Amino acid sequence: MTDAPVSTLVTATGIEPVLEPASSSPAPDRKARKKAVKEPKRKITWDRVWAQRALLAMAVPLLMYQILFKYVPVYGWAIAFQDYKPGRGSIFNQKWVGFENFGDLFTGVNGERFRRVVINTLGQSILTLVVGTVGAIVLALLLNEVKNLPFKRVMQNITYMPHFLSWVIVASLASVALSLPSSGGFINQGLMSLGLVHEPVLFLTEPNQFWGIVAGTSLWKELGWNTILYLAAITAIDPSLYEAAEVDGAGRYRKMFNITLPGIRPTIVVLLIINSGWILSTNFELPYFLGNGLISERAETIDVFVLRYGYQLGNYSLAVVAGIFKTVVAIILVGSANLAAKRLNQETLV
Repeated sequence: MTDAPVSTLVTATGIEPVLEPASSSPAPDRKARKKAVKEPKRKITWDRVWAQRALLAMAVPLLMYQILFKYVPVYGWAIAFQDYKPGRGSIFNQKWVGFENFGDLFTGVNGERFRRVVINTLGQSILTLVVGTVGAIVLALLLNEVKNLPFKRVMQNITYMPHFLSWVIVASLASVALSLPSSGGFINQGLMSLGLVHEPVLFLTEPNQFWGIVAGTSLWKELGWNTILYLAAITAIDPSLYEAAEVDGAGRYRKMFNITLPGIRPTIVVLLIINSGWILSTNFELPYFLGNGLISERAETIDVFVLRYGYQLGNYSLAVVAGIFKTVVAIILVGSANLAAKRLNQETLV
Protein backbone atom coordinates (compact mmCIF):
# COMPACT_ATOMS: atom_id res chain seq x y z
CA MET A 1 0.00 0.00 0.00
CA THR A 2 1.47 3.34 -1.03
CA ASP A 3 1.42 6.33 1.29
CA ALA A 4 -0.62 9.32 0.18
CA PRO A 5 1.10 12.70 0.19
CA VAL A 6 0.65 14.63 3.42
CA SER A 7 0.27 18.42 3.67
CA THR A 8 -0.53 20.72 6.59
CA LEU A 9 -3.53 22.94 7.26
CA VAL A 10 -3.47 25.80 9.70
CA THR A 11 -6.70 25.93 11.72
CA ALA A 12 -7.90 27.62 14.85
CA THR A 13 -6.82 24.63 16.92
CA GLY A 14 -3.39 24.41 15.45
CA ILE A 15 -1.67 22.70 12.57
CA GLU A 16 -3.38 19.55 11.37
CA PRO A 17 -2.11 17.11 8.79
CA VAL A 18 -4.22 16.74 5.68
CA LEU A 19 -4.10 13.68 3.44
CA GLU A 20 -4.01 14.58 -0.26
CA PRO A 21 -5.38 12.22 -2.86
CA ALA A 22 -2.77 10.02 -4.46
CA SER A 23 -1.53 11.26 -7.78
CA SER A 24 -2.87 9.42 -10.78
CA SER A 25 -0.54 6.84 -12.32
CA PRO A 26 1.00 7.76 -15.67
CA ALA A 27 -1.06 6.90 -18.70
CA PRO A 28 -0.08 3.57 -20.25
CA ASP A 29 1.92 3.76 -23.41
CA ARG A 30 0.48 3.12 -26.87
CA LYS A 31 1.45 -0.53 -27.00
CA ALA A 32 -0.08 -1.20 -23.58
CA ARG A 33 -3.34 0.46 -24.61
CA LYS A 34 -3.49 -1.52 -27.83
CA LYS A 35 -2.79 -4.71 -25.89
CA ALA A 36 -5.52 -3.87 -23.37
CA VAL A 37 -8.21 -3.27 -25.97
CA LYS A 38 -7.13 -6.09 -28.25
CA GLU A 39 -9.74 -8.77 -28.34
CA PRO A 40 -8.59 -12.31 -27.59
CA LYS A 41 -8.35 -14.57 -30.61
CA ARG A 42 -11.13 -17.06 -30.95
CA LYS A 43 -9.90 -20.60 -31.09
CA ILE A 44 -10.88 -22.77 -34.02
CA THR A 45 -13.02 -25.62 -32.69
CA TRP A 46 -14.95 -28.39 -34.36
CA ASP A 47 -18.17 -26.65 -33.35
CA ARG A 48 -17.17 -23.55 -35.31
CA VAL A 49 -16.09 -25.67 -38.26
CA TRP A 50 -19.41 -27.50 -38.29
CA ALA A 51 -21.36 -24.24 -37.96
CA GLN A 52 -19.57 -22.88 -41.06
CA ARG A 53 -19.68 -26.12 -43.05
CA ALA A 54 -21.60 -24.54 -45.93
CA LEU A 55 -19.00 -21.80 -46.43
CA LEU A 56 -16.15 -24.30 -46.17
CA ALA A 57 -17.83 -26.58 -48.73
CA MET A 58 -18.08 -23.68 -51.19
CA ALA A 59 -14.37 -22.98 -50.69
CA VAL A 60 -13.32 -26.56 -51.47
CA PRO A 61 -13.45 -26.23 -55.32
CA LEU A 62 -11.30 -23.10 -55.25
CA LEU A 63 -8.89 -24.74 -52.81
CA MET A 64 -8.61 -27.82 -55.05
CA TYR A 65 -8.00 -25.60 -58.06
CA GLN A 66 -5.16 -23.82 -56.26
CA ILE A 67 -3.60 -27.10 -55.14
CA LEU A 68 -3.84 -28.82 -58.55
CA PHE A 69 -2.70 -25.93 -60.73
CA LYS A 70 -0.49 -23.91 -58.38
CA TYR A 71 1.21 -26.33 -55.99
CA VAL A 72 1.29 -29.74 -57.66
CA PRO A 73 3.23 -28.44 -60.73
CA VAL A 74 5.99 -27.21 -58.40
CA TYR A 75 7.55 -30.68 -58.63
CA GLY A 76 8.52 -29.63 -62.17
CA TRP A 77 11.16 -27.37 -60.63
CA ALA A 78 13.31 -30.49 -60.60
CA ILE A 79 13.92 -29.82 -64.30
CA ALA A 80 16.07 -26.84 -63.29
CA PHE A 81 18.58 -29.27 -61.78
CA GLN A 82 18.60 -31.62 -64.77
CA ASP A 83 19.79 -31.71 -68.34
CA TYR A 84 16.20 -32.19 -69.41
CA LYS A 85 15.48 -33.74 -72.80
CA PRO A 86 11.88 -34.74 -73.63
CA GLY A 87 12.98 -37.87 -75.50
CA ARG A 88 14.49 -39.45 -72.40
CA GLY A 89 11.17 -40.20 -70.79
CA SER A 90 9.68 -38.85 -67.58
CA ILE A 91 11.18 -36.28 -65.28
CA PHE A 92 12.62 -39.06 -63.12
CA ASN A 93 14.73 -40.49 -65.97
CA GLN A 94 16.74 -37.33 -66.66
CA LYS A 95 20.40 -36.57 -66.05
CA TRP A 96 20.98 -34.53 -62.89
CA VAL A 97 23.46 -31.65 -63.23
CA GLY A 98 23.00 -29.81 -59.92
CA PHE A 99 23.24 -26.01 -60.12
CA GLU A 100 24.89 -25.99 -63.53
CA ASN A 101 21.85 -24.44 -65.22
CA PHE A 102 21.75 -21.65 -62.62
CA GLY A 103 25.38 -20.85 -63.38
CA ASP A 104 24.71 -20.81 -67.12
CA LEU A 105 21.83 -18.38 -66.72
CA PHE A 106 23.33 -15.91 -64.26
CA THR A 107 27.07 -16.01 -64.94
CA GLY A 108 27.60 -18.12 -68.05
CA VAL A 109 27.23 -17.40 -71.73
CA ASN A 110 23.68 -16.11 -71.21
CA GLY A 111 24.52 -14.06 -68.11
CA GLU A 112 24.87 -10.67 -69.80
CA ARG A 113 21.76 -11.15 -71.89
CA PHE A 114 19.71 -12.30 -68.91
CA ARG A 115 20.81 -9.32 -66.82
CA ARG A 116 19.71 -7.00 -69.61
CA VAL A 117 16.39 -8.85 -69.77
CA VAL A 118 15.87 -8.43 -66.02
CA ILE A 119 16.57 -4.69 -66.29
CA ASN A 120 14.05 -4.40 -69.14
CA THR A 121 11.44 -6.28 -67.14
CA LEU A 122 11.96 -4.12 -64.05
CA GLY A 123 11.93 -0.90 -66.06
CA GLN A 124 8.72 -1.71 -67.91
CA SER A 125 6.95 -3.06 -64.82
CA ILE A 126 7.89 -0.23 -62.45
CA LEU A 127 7.06 2.46 -65.01
CA THR A 128 3.73 0.78 -65.80
CA LEU A 129 2.93 0.42 -62.09
CA VAL A 130 3.72 4.05 -61.27
CA VAL A 131 1.89 5.49 -64.27
CA GLY A 132 -1.10 3.18 -63.79
CA THR A 133 -1.43 3.83 -60.05
CA VAL A 134 -1.10 7.60 -60.33
CA GLY A 135 -3.46 7.73 -63.32
CA ALA A 136 -6.11 5.62 -61.59
CA ILE A 137 -5.97 7.70 -58.41
CA VAL A 138 -6.20 10.99 -60.31
CA LEU A 139 -9.12 9.77 -62.43
CA ALA A 140 -10.93 8.48 -59.32
CA LEU A 141 -10.51 11.84 -57.58
CA LEU A 142 -11.78 13.71 -60.64
CA LEU A 143 -14.78 11.42 -61.14
CA ASN A 144 -15.63 11.75 -57.45
CA GLU A 145 -15.97 15.50 -57.93
CA VAL A 146 -18.36 15.13 -60.88
CA LYS A 147 -21.88 15.90 -59.68
CA ASN A 148 -23.66 15.12 -62.95
CA LEU A 149 -24.39 11.41 -62.50
CA PRO A 150 -25.26 10.58 -66.17
CA PHE A 151 -22.04 12.22 -67.36
CA LYS A 152 -20.09 10.41 -64.63
CA ARG A 153 -21.47 7.02 -65.71
CA VAL A 154 -20.69 7.69 -69.37
CA MET A 155 -17.12 8.63 -68.50
CA GLN A 156 -16.70 5.49 -66.41
CA ASN A 157 -17.99 3.29 -69.22
CA ILE A 158 -15.71 4.93 -71.77
CA THR A 159 -12.62 4.53 -69.61
CA TYR A 160 -13.05 0.91 -68.56
CA MET A 161 -14.32 -0.54 -71.86
CA PRO A 162 -10.74 -1.12 -73.21
CA HIS A 163 -10.19 -3.53 -70.31
CA PHE A 164 -12.35 -6.09 -72.11
CA LEU A 165 -10.17 -6.06 -75.23
CA SER A 166 -7.55 -8.77 -75.52
CA TRP A 167 -3.90 -7.77 -75.37
CA VAL A 168 -3.44 -9.01 -78.93
CA ILE A 169 -6.01 -6.52 -80.18
CA VAL A 170 -4.53 -3.78 -78.00
CA ALA A 171 -1.05 -4.48 -79.40
CA SER A 172 -2.43 -4.28 -82.95
CA LEU A 173 -4.18 -0.97 -82.22
CA ALA A 174 -1.02 0.43 -80.65
CA SER A 175 1.04 -0.65 -83.66
CA VAL A 176 -1.34 1.13 -86.04
CA ALA A 177 -1.53 4.26 -83.87
CA LEU A 178 2.27 4.53 -83.73
CA SER A 179 2.81 3.91 -87.44
CA LEU A 180 3.35 6.45 -90.22
CA PRO A 181 0.49 8.83 -91.14
CA SER A 182 0.08 7.04 -94.48
CA SER A 183 -0.66 3.83 -92.56
CA GLY A 184 -3.18 5.42 -90.19
CA GLY A 185 -0.80 6.59 -87.50
CA PHE A 186 -2.94 9.29 -85.90
CA ILE A 187 -0.34 10.00 -83.19
CA ASN A 188 2.16 11.17 -85.80
CA GLN A 189 -0.60 13.11 -87.53
CA GLY A 190 -1.50 14.90 -84.30
CA LEU A 191 2.11 15.71 -83.44
CA MET A 192 2.73 17.14 -86.91
CA SER A 193 -0.51 19.13 -86.84
CA LEU A 194 0.50 20.73 -83.54
CA GLY A 195 3.96 21.51 -84.89
CA LEU A 196 5.71 19.39 -82.24
CA VAL A 197 7.56 17.39 -84.91
CA HIS A 198 8.37 18.21 -88.50
CA GLU A 199 8.54 14.64 -89.78
CA PRO A 200 6.97 11.35 -88.67
CA VAL A 201 8.60 9.58 -85.74
CA LEU A 202 9.32 5.87 -86.09
CA PHE A 203 8.31 4.99 -82.55
CA LEU A 204 8.75 1.24 -82.90
CA THR A 205 12.34 1.60 -84.09
CA GLU A 206 13.50 3.80 -81.17
CA PRO A 207 14.74 1.60 -78.28
CA ASN A 208 14.63 4.42 -75.70
CA GLN A 209 10.91 5.00 -76.29
CA PHE A 210 9.72 1.42 -75.91
CA TRP A 211 9.25 1.44 -72.12
CA GLY A 212 7.05 4.52 -72.42
CA ILE A 213 5.04 2.87 -75.18
CA VAL A 214 4.37 -0.17 -72.98
CA ALA A 215 3.41 2.01 -69.99
CA GLY A 216 1.15 4.26 -72.08
CA THR A 217 -0.61 1.35 -73.78
CA SER A 218 -1.18 -0.41 -70.45
CA LEU A 219 -2.51 2.83 -68.97
CA TRP A 220 -5.04 3.22 -71.79
CA LYS A 221 -6.28 -0.36 -71.37
CA GLU A 222 -6.45 -0.67 -67.58
CA LEU A 223 -7.01 2.91 -66.39
CA GLY A 224 -10.78 2.75 -66.03
CA TRP A 225 -10.78 -0.73 -64.52
CA ASN A 226 -8.22 0.18 -61.83
CA THR A 227 -10.20 3.33 -61.05
CA ILE A 228 -13.17 1.25 -59.90
CA LEU A 229 -11.24 0.05 -56.85
CA TYR A 230 -10.40 3.56 -55.73
CA LEU A 231 -13.94 4.82 -56.36
CA ALA A 232 -15.24 1.99 -54.17
CA ALA A 233 -12.78 3.01 -51.44
CA ILE A 234 -13.92 6.64 -51.70
CA THR A 235 -17.55 5.65 -51.12
CA ALA A 236 -16.55 4.18 -47.73
CA ILE A 237 -15.35 7.57 -46.43
CA ASP A 238 -17.68 9.12 -43.84
CA PRO A 239 -19.66 11.96 -45.55
CA SER A 240 -19.72 13.90 -42.27
CA LEU A 241 -16.01 14.60 -42.73
CA TYR A 242 -16.75 16.50 -45.93
CA GLU A 243 -19.59 18.37 -44.25
CA ALA A 244 -17.39 19.41 -41.34
CA ALA A 245 -14.63 20.52 -43.72
CA GLU A 246 -17.10 22.52 -45.76
CA VAL A 247 -18.34 24.27 -42.62
CA ASP A 248 -14.74 25.19 -41.85
CA GLY A 249 -14.44 26.76 -45.29
CA ALA A 250 -12.46 24.05 -47.06
CA GLY A 251 -12.73 24.00 -50.84
CA ARG A 252 -12.73 21.06 -53.22
CA TYR A 253 -8.97 20.75 -53.44
CA ARG A 254 -8.53 21.01 -49.68
CA LYS A 255 -11.12 18.26 -49.10
CA MET A 256 -9.49 16.18 -51.82
CA PHE A 257 -6.02 16.31 -50.26
CA ASN A 258 -7.01 16.27 -46.58
CA ILE A 259 -9.94 13.82 -46.60
CA THR A 260 -10.20 11.78 -49.79
CA LEU A 261 -6.54 10.86 -50.25
CA PRO A 262 -5.96 9.89 -46.58
CA GLY A 263 -9.21 7.92 -46.70
CA ILE A 264 -8.11 5.73 -49.60
CA ARG A 265 -4.49 5.43 -48.45
CA PRO A 266 -4.99 1.90 -47.00
CA THR A 267 -6.36 0.74 -50.36
CA ILE A 268 -3.42 2.30 -52.19
CA VAL A 269 -0.92 0.60 -49.88
CA VAL A 270 -2.54 -2.84 -50.15
CA LEU A 271 -2.71 -2.67 -53.95
CA LEU A 272 0.92 -1.60 -54.14
CA ILE A 273 1.92 -4.54 -51.94
CA ILE A 274 -0.01 -6.96 -54.16
CA ASN A 275 1.34 -5.46 -57.38
CA SER A 276 4.92 -5.60 -56.09
CA GLY A 277 4.77 -9.36 -56.53
CA TRP A 278 4.18 -8.90 -60.26
CA ILE A 279 7.18 -6.69 -60.90
CA LEU A 280 8.99 -9.43 -62.81
CA SER A 281 5.80 -10.66 -64.50
CA THR A 282 5.27 -7.78 -66.86
CA ASN A 283 2.78 -8.03 -69.69
CA PHE A 284 3.94 -10.64 -72.22
CA GLU A 285 1.94 -9.65 -75.29
CA LEU A 286 3.12 -6.05 -75.70
CA PRO A 287 6.88 -6.78 -75.67
CA TYR A 288 6.34 -9.83 -77.85
CA PHE A 289 4.12 -8.28 -80.53
CA LEU A 290 5.50 -4.73 -80.52
CA GLY A 291 9.15 -5.70 -80.13
CA ASN A 292 11.45 -6.32 -83.10
CA GLY A 293 15.13 -6.77 -83.82
CA LEU A 294 15.82 -3.03 -83.82
CA ILE A 295 14.62 -2.52 -80.26
CA SER A 296 15.17 -5.98 -78.75
CA GLU A 297 17.79 -4.62 -76.35
CA ARG A 298 15.05 -2.64 -74.57
CA ALA A 299 11.99 -4.74 -75.46
CA GLU A 300 12.95 -8.28 -74.48
CA THR A 301 11.58 -9.30 -71.07
CA ILE A 302 12.00 -12.45 -68.99
CA ASP A 303 8.87 -14.08 -70.43
CA VAL A 304 9.94 -13.35 -74.00
CA PHE A 305 13.44 -14.61 -73.21
CA VAL A 306 12.03 -17.85 -71.79
CA LEU A 307 9.84 -18.39 -74.85
CA ARG A 308 12.52 -17.67 -77.42
CA TYR A 309 15.58 -19.16 -75.78
CA GLY A 310 13.98 -21.79 -73.57
CA TYR A 311 11.10 -23.40 -75.41
CA GLN A 312 11.82 -22.59 -79.05
CA LEU A 313 15.45 -23.77 -78.74
CA GLY A 314 14.53 -26.70 -76.52
CA ASN A 315 16.44 -25.54 -73.44
CA TYR A 316 13.65 -26.31 -70.99
CA SER A 317 15.93 -26.41 -67.96
CA LEU A 318 17.00 -22.83 -68.54
CA ALA A 319 13.36 -21.76 -68.84
CA VAL A 320 12.51 -23.38 -65.51
CA VAL A 321 15.48 -21.66 -63.82
CA ALA A 322 14.16 -18.30 -65.03
CA GLY A 323 10.72 -19.18 -63.66
CA ILE A 324 12.17 -20.07 -60.25
CA PHE A 325 14.05 -16.78 -60.22
CA LYS A 326 10.82 -14.86 -60.87
CA THR A 327 8.98 -16.71 -58.11
CA VAL A 328 11.68 -16.20 -55.48
CA VAL A 329 12.03 -12.50 -56.29
CA ALA A 330 8.23 -12.05 -56.18
CA ILE A 331 8.03 -13.61 -52.71
CA ILE A 332 10.87 -11.40 -51.45
CA LEU A 333 9.30 -8.25 -52.91
CA VAL A 334 5.84 -8.94 -51.46
CA GLY A 335 7.28 -9.80 -48.05
CA SER A 336 9.51 -6.73 -48.02
CA ALA A 337 6.70 -4.42 -49.10
CA ASN A 338 4.37 -5.87 -46.47
CA LEU A 339 7.04 -5.48 -43.76
CA ALA A 340 7.77 -1.91 -44.81
CA ALA A 341 4.07 -1.03 -44.68
CA LYS A 342 3.79 -2.62 -41.23
CA ARG A 343 6.74 -0.63 -39.88
CA LEU A 344 5.16 2.57 -41.25
CA ASN A 345 1.87 1.69 -39.49
CA GLN A 346 0.06 1.30 -42.79
CA GLU A 347 -2.46 -1.31 -43.93
CA THR A 348 -0.85 -4.70 -44.61
CA LEU A 349 -1.86 -8.04 -46.10
CA VAL A 350 -1.06 -10.03 -42.97
